[in-house]
Amino acid sequence: MPIPVKVQERLTNSIKKFQPVLSSAKTRDVNESDTVVIITDILSEVFGYDKYSEITTEHVIKKTFCDLAIKIDGKIKLLLEVKAIGLDLKDDHIKQAVDYGANSGIEWVILSNGIIWQIYKITFAKPIDKELVYEINFLNINPKNEDQLEPIYYLCKEALGKSLLDEYHSQKQALSKYYIGQMLLTETILDVIKRELKRVTPGVKIENEEIEAVLKADVIKRDLLEGDKALEAKKKIQKAANNYIRNVNTSSKKESKESSPTPTATPPIEVPAPQSEQTTTETPKTDA
Repeated sequence: MPIPVKVQERLTNSIKKFQPVLSSAKTRDVNESDTVVIITDILSEVFGYDKYSEITTEHVIKKTFCDLAIKIDGKIKLLLEVKAIGLDLKDDHIKQAVDYGANSGIEWVILSNGIIWQIYKITFAKPIDKELVYEINFLNINPKNEDQLEPIYYLCKEALGKSLLDEYHSQKQALSKYYIGQMLLTETILDVIKRELKRVTPGVKIENEEIEAVLKADVIKRDLLEGDKALEAKKKIQKAANNYIRNVNTSSKKESKESSPTPTATPPIEVPAPQSEQTTTETPKTDA
């Protein structure tokens, strides 16, 4: 997705500025409080948020605190859990941040030590779950490479208001191995494979069930067909298929209704009005 010129210039210049700052802070092994200060500056100068009105510290959620939060038009859009720059990020660290997000209905949470930024999306299901959408290493970014700047752009103020982060997540989901694996087992794809196999081996009878069995046993990895992620992908694909069929049926009924000839109204049968009876008065004969 193309990055606006002004935003790209800001990203290029500010990333160049902060890369040596982060390297120095890591060498000095600064504590968590100092890391929060650096990240606050990055949020302002790199990502474009106003330091005094859109970046809040110690955001309270059910008597617990989140290190930083991004507020746009009075609404919290992102939560950030910060760890000291020399600390390796672990799964336990994100659990607290996910709890923050789940308790406040916020979908996007970032776990960062200043150098590594892990972007998570919370799934509001039972139980609450999270998905690591992508990760940024600030020290490995080439500020002149637009492809490397794009993941950072999704977190910028200009993109957050356009829901580009959600669009990126949807695109990544569609191309995930779980979606592709489940897609191969749909009737539509099985029909295509059967048609192509019949071209290669004319006269051989092949059924979709046989193709599906081979795919499951020898082609698709088992972990792509089992587990929560595989089940979620299967449900979403089935839901999309059902919606498509429903829309097609609705459209067909509408077209059929519009194309059917409008019945011509039968003109009313005119019944002639009864003629009024004329009374004939007979003149009495008179004798001559």
